[in-house]
Amino acid sequence: MRIAIVGTGYVGLVSGVCFTEIGTDVTCVDVNAQKIQQLKDGIIPIFEPGLDDMVKKNVDAGRLHFTTSLADVINDVEVIFSAVGTPPDEDGSADLRYVLEVAKTVGQNMNHYLVLVTKSTVPVGTAKKVKATIQAELDKRGVKVDFDVASNPEFLKEGAAIKDFMSPDRVVIGVESERAKELMTTLYRPFLLNNFRVLFMDIPSAEMTKYAANSMLATRISFMNDMANLCELVGADVNQVRRGIGADTRIGNKFLYAGCGYGGSCFPKDVKALIHTAKDNGYTMQLLEAVEAVNEHQKTVLFEKICRHYECSRHFERSEKSLLENRTIAIWGLAFKPNTDDLREATSIVLIKQLLAAGAKVRVFDPVVKSFPTFLGFDNAIADGSIYFAKDAYDATFEADLLCLVTEWQEFRLPNWQIIKKSLKEPVIIDGRNIYDPTELKKLGFEYRGIGI
Repeated sequence: MRIAIVGTGYVGLVSGVCFTEIGTDVTCVDVNAQKIQQLKDGIIPIFEPGLDDMVKKNVDAGRLHFTTSLADVINDVEVIFSAVGTPPDEDGSADLRYVLEVAKTVGQNMNHYLVLVTKSTVPVGTAKKVKATIQAELDKRGVKVDFDVASNPEFLKEGAAIKDFMSPDRVVIGVESERAKELMTTLYRPFLLNNFRVLFMDIPSAEMTKYAANSMLATRISFMNDMANLCELVGADVNQVRRGIGADTRIGNKFLYAGCGYGGSCFPKDVKALIHTAKDNGYTMQLLEAVEAVNEHQKTVLFEKICRHYECSRHFERSEKSLLENRTIAIWGLAFKPNTDDLREATSIVLIKQLLAAGAKVRVFDPVVKSFPTFLGFDNAIADGSIYFAKDAYDATFEADLLCLVTEWQEFRLPNWQIIKKSLKEPVIIDGRNIYDPTELKKLGFEYRGIGI
């Protein structure tokens, strides 16, 4: 089978490469000529464990191709996946311009039956717009060509995306016809030979399933963060609470870890989009609005803990010298989660901005993120030394006033505490992900502050 995937971002590139692993001939399409040339040269634009080797193997095998022209490949494929970006507008709604542009191109060039599958996360009702766009272009051409649209939302976790795609716990597909269902069944059967866990449903339900899934996970995270903040006030330990409620089979133990807020390209965007969809339909998602509010507050918790350590206010007057001014804070972890270089909506960015505004300096280290994109506005702070990118985790702690862990990379789990104690001006650890044992660190002479402990 030959397919095309439009968009070589996280979803599109991972999906395309994984399809080639089962022998499918895949052409990845992107309007960004520089990115396509880099992919042809073996330069991968995202960090995902194992992806580099898979790209090289399948390019060498002749199964994986890259191009900037969808029109050139439309009539050579049976299925086209649309995995283009759907960035949020200022009001939180999903911007569908790129999704509809793909549909327009398909309608302008198709000459045989095919299925256009939306893999991007899109609001309910998008498939109708896609179908109408294709049909409008066919009508302009005065031709009659059968086609189907479908919805196949992705459920990939950054850092484990290849495993998720190759061994999915389920595949959700929304279709309108048996012909489209048969084609999608053929395409996905190799991934699920032993247990065919494809859930076929109507298209609006498939579109909604993606938003509902991410919003549920975000809700569990915000619930535990809310509980963690209360635990601190009443003297309870949120880790003990998590074990207690996670043992209940009705609840389970997934996504019950308290921390310093969720980020990334999915949860924040999808929660906002679902809230906006509800408003468009005259309904208020009260729970999700609270989930979003809790998460925005949780991203400031680390700064508040630093402030409390120095007994300073988190509100600074321009004329007032704060107790954070000229202090240096070591930060471990910048990406929003381990095993990715994604900084979108990352808690580290919120923390660094707060520290810089308070007059502090930061020494940062992340195993993968080695620089900040210009749009974050940190260029001047880097130039004047307010932000220092450390060579390794220990370099980050050198003569810093305290250490703050933000992202729970594996290499941070069992460091040499004696080296760190000598490097820091004060033996203070603020653990934003609760990965350390408070009792152990206190025995080693550290002051420990976690989340909900």
